[in-house]
Amino acid sequence: MLLRGLTWLVLFQLCGSAINVLWLSVLPGPIIGMLLLLGFLLLRGEVGEPLSVAATGLLRYLPLLLVPAAVGVMVYMRVLATDFWAIAGALTLSLLLSLAFAGWLMQKLIERQARRGGES
Repeated sequence: MLLRGLTWLVLFQLCGSAINVLWLSVLPGPIIGMLLLLGFLLLRGEVGEPLSVAATGLLRYLPLLLVPAAVGVMVYMRVLATDFWAIAGALTLSLLLSLAFAGWLMQKLIERQARRGGES
């Protein structure tokens, strides 16, 4: 089961990389592969057992992907400290924009849900 699920994951990543090289060089291949996998799962309507087993096995090691980022922050601490205010400003601005967008989107979805509830 695990091997079959991993084969599906690698196949979608390989297809995404092929699309990246041949036609769509703007997006990374693994992202394209992930979008292809999402489309496949939406069309299928369910996640099969082999894919679920493979994903569960890989999720166990997900925290290891955060180690290089944490090491990078520690190694470049001096550089980050010199640009602290620029980084803090960019993070604050992106947080405020994200909150505003999420609030706006939530209001639109609530209005849409209320309209659907009124039609039934």
